Amino acid sequence: MEKKIQDGNILDFLLIYFLKEQSRPYDTKKNCWVPDQEEGYIAAEITSTKGDQITVKIASGEKTVKKELIQEMNPPKFEKTEDMSNLTFLNDASVLYNLRSRYKAMLIYTYSGLFCVVINPYKRLPIYTDSVARLYMGKRRSEMPPHLFAVSDEAYRNMLQK
Repeated sequence: MEKKIQDGNILDFLLIYFLKEQSRPYDTKKNCWVPDQEEGYIAAEITSTKGDQITVKIASGEKTVKKELIQEMNPPKFEKTEDMSNLTFLNDASVLYNLRSRYKAMLIYTYSGLFCVVINPYKRLPIYTDSVARLYMGKRRSEMPPHLFAVSDEAYRNMLQK
């Protein structure tokens, strides 16, 4: 019984954590991604436009970039999305941000349509046990978080149907 209570607390925490991330302020006309030498892309907010030059507010101040370099940012409801094919704006910056934020949360598997993208964590994770494998057996891909076991179970079930 104690294990269930602990699991429940963890699930409650994760739910609150994701809800908080998914409810941050967002304006589709202002929030965007701009290129950055170190990070690839960084979050920005458009403050003004003059011809093909866009001035944006970033964490370290202001920056002016060419309009063509700006990439659209997805609404917060897509924060750490499990399947990137669901993103409103599927661009380099959004894919990189989603993979990076999922990796930081040790969510190393992410779908992109039919494909499963994996980022090596360079450490052992307790996600390859028999009990985890059993969780994925016979489940539809949409019923469980992305995982190699979901891909292999679906492939196995498809082979049995042929």
